[in-house]
Amino acid sequence: MKNRIELLAPAGSIEKLKIAVMYGADAVYIGGKFFSLRARANNFTLDDLKEGVDFAHQHKARVYVTMNVAAREEDFNECDLEEYLKYLQSIHVDGIIVSSMYIASFALNHTPNLEVHLSTQASITNSDSVNYYADLGIKRVVLAREVNLEQIKVLTKKAKVGLEVFIHGGMCSSFSGRCMLSNYYVNRDANRGGCAHSCRWNYDLYKKGIFKEKLVNKEGYFNIASKDLCAVTLIKDLIEAGVESLKIEGRMKSEYYIATVVRCYRKLIDAIYNNEDIDYNYYLEEIKKAENRETSTGFLKGDVTLTEQLYDSNDHPTKEFVGYVLGYDEDSKIATIEQRNNFKVGDMLEFFGPHLENTLYLVKEMTTQDGEAVSVAPHPRQVLLLKTDFLVTKGDMIRKKMDN
Repeated sequence: MKNRIELLAPAGSIEKLKIAVMYGADAVYIGGKFFSLRARANNFTLDDLKEGVDFAHQHKARVYVTMNVAAREEDFNECDLEEYLKYLQSIHVDGIIVSSMYIASFALNHTPNLEVHLSTQASITNSDSVNYYADLGIKRVVLAREVNLEQIKVLTKKAKVGLEVFIHGGMCSSFSGRCMLSNYYVNRDANRGGCAHSCRWNYDLYKKGIFKEKLVNKEGYFNIASKDLCAVTLIKDLIEAGVESLKIEGRMKSEYYIATVVRCYRKLIDAIYNNEDIDYNYYLEEIKKAENRETSTGFLKGDVTLTEQLYDSNDHPTKEFVGYVLGYDEDSKIATIEQRNNFKVGDMLEFFGPHLENTLYLVKEMTTQDGEAVSVAPHPRQVLLLKTDFLVTKGDMIRKKMDN
């Protein structure tokens, strides 16, 4: 095996960055207010960028800033590229992720301490392309998501630079970021981070020329979305193949999603390096606690079939996430939590955290900060007190124990 593989997590806000790092990410990728693809993410102000980098580096994690938008004239008018890049270099950002070779070459010439990584939007699927960009100074290439495991094994042997592979999250039904459906339908440009996920909409589909014969799924409609990617069972193969970085998708996802998914892959990667026996069912079940769509291994096992497509929509949040630990008093054994979803006395909850294994907890009583006993927690972000016989820490999460 080459150097220990990097677990790279998304962070759409400073809070999510801290959660990702706390829960085990080796690196995070974030977007600033300029040249970033995720138009609807909160995105980081200049001060946020510095705070995020400082926090990550204090915890020995790296930060990559996305600059992979399909840039238009107004983007360069809105922000001075050289000034922005030099600011990122000055706060010690570890690298930038780009799709434009103009931005890449400009960064290579003006900010040599910033690594430049090539985005998956470049759709790199062969070693000649990888090495062409490597010769220009690119330090890492994010492979296209349609590359399979056997192809990855060949690419890692021939590549002059490190390769990054997506292992989890939403999959694009087109080449990543290049779909025009959203732009045509609702004037939201996928190439500028505004994708409306038109492939997940419900459509009426008919056989050509026979409008009376409607093709539907069991719900009475048709959609063309792919299942989300989940590579839990292939992580060992990717490590052995010599991949440099494993990437989780989801800058728009919640803190709970980030915590659950990052923690799961962190534990799995560590178990593999420690030569432990792997119970993949455990990890797959953990992942399911954060998912709201079905998953598959995408293209990693080869060409996709019907089993990788999401013809029957399953896009419904589970609402398992119910709370976030704000603090804990060891003397009184009182946990202060912030409620995120409805729960009540009598519910079975599950606490978990970066250093806390899944721990069941039956809600027997709870109070407000003023000491008032309550039986139901219906108010979003209400602060409540729970007595626990086990130690919890700030940042631990709470979810409902769902019946199987």
